[in-house]
Amino acid sequence: MTFLYTNFKSVRTLLMAGVAIVALGACASNRSSAPSPDYSGMSAGQSQASLGELSARYKSNPRDKGVIIHYAAALRAVGQPQQAVAVLEVGIDAHPKDVDISVAYAKALTADGRFDQSLAVLDNVIRPDVPDWNALLVKGATLDQLGRNGEARELYTQALTIMPGEASIEANMGLSYAMTNELGTAEQHLRRAVQMRGASSQIRQNLALIVGLQGRFDECRALYAAELPPDQVNNNMTYVRALLTQQNRWDKIAKG
Repeated sequence: MTFLYTNFKSVRTLLMAGVAIVALGACASNRSSAPSPDYSGMSAGQSQASLGELSARYKSNPRDKGVIIHYAAALRAVGQPQQAVAVLEVGIDAHPKDVDISVAYAKALTADGRFDQSLAVLDNVIRPDVPDWNALLVKGATLDQLGRNGEARELYTQALTIMPGEASIEANMGLSYAMTNELGTAEQHLRRAVQMRGASSQIRQNLALIVGLQGRFDECRALYAAELPPDQVNNNMTYVRALLTQQNRWDKIAKG
């Protein structure tokens, strides 16, 4: 699930974007890790092409860990979380003790709205003595979906102490504040995120949306224009205005 282009639903959808952008191949916290490709930030054509390639690779070798994780991520990006769950259930059978597979499985469960099941998977993965920052990040995003925003932010803070300067963590912190309508604080975190390693187009578009929701349309359009072709920029600007109308924020912006 993603809020890009015309597939918008609500500000709550932002957190699912946050789930999409967290590192797909994250390793244990005492090892270095780097975000995998951000399939959620691709155009529809690019997403389908990537999905087709990964589907073929998965069919030829369904036990390959990297292929499993990337294929599931690509499925989530095109709105097929149930199939992503099924792929990762096969992956769990092939790699029963693998943390990366388990975290990817939890992401897919969260994307499918199976929050309690996702939390159970993550609680089995997160070691109190050596917590995995990526697992903390996904658990935080899941808690945010349940409205447990304070708990989620505590986990993001913990993840940042383990992996300081990681854009996906800072971005999720910002999205968490967006979900509670604290847009100024959300913007601060997202502006930090776009300056960090691993900052993706998705994160920069998240920032554009938060700026737009505060009524700064020229700046919002410029941020989108740096990432997207003109037709998609126009679609996004239409959505921002529609979302403001739905949330009855125009009076607040005028008073501000």
